Amino acid sequence: MSINQRIGYARVSTDDQNLDLQRDALNKAGCSSIYEEKASGKSIGRPELEQCRKALRAGDTLVVWRLDRLGRSLPDLVNLVTELEQKGIGFESITEKIETGSAAGKLIFHVFASLAEFERNLIRERTRAGLDAARARGKKGGRKPKLDAKQIKEIKALLRDPSIEVSAVARRYGVSRTTLYKYAGAA
Repeated sequence: MSINQRIGYARVSTDDQNLDLQRDALNKAGCSSIYEEKASGKSIGRPELEQCRKALRAGDTLVVWRLDRLGRSLPDLVNLVTELEQKGIGFESITEKIETGSAAGKLIFHVFASLAEFERNLIRERTRAGLDAARARGKKGGRKPKLDAKQIKEIKALLRDPSIEVSAVARRYGVSRTTLYKYAGAA
């Protein structure tokens, strides 16, 4: 491997999305190699990103088509870019025209990151206010209970009989054993 490589990373979230657009942009940006994967940004395992990170050396630059292709969240993205920076590795996002190889590029990245964090906090506050307002009007959020009061009473009666298996009761009511224990208590 030569010094100061430009290494690309491309990711799509679903099988019906295509990597061609990202691949073309990364090739045009002069990437000597490109790591590609189809994985959700939220998924824990992104083996190609790990391989890409292992291939990067001081003086290299990690290039992505857009910021959201790299990080799961803003803090994740900032941590990753900071880690790269500490190892002497540059970062570039083609679409946002951000590159951390210069002081101005670093400043732009951190301002961009701060604005994105501010936006996320606003969304969280609005969501919380909406939920509080709904609760004040008597609305109850969340999932509907799997079992009603009558079913819970029946289940408790069934579970008192030691000859009846918990798994059989769970199958009968279409729930897991864990759900039975949650609603009916330990048998």
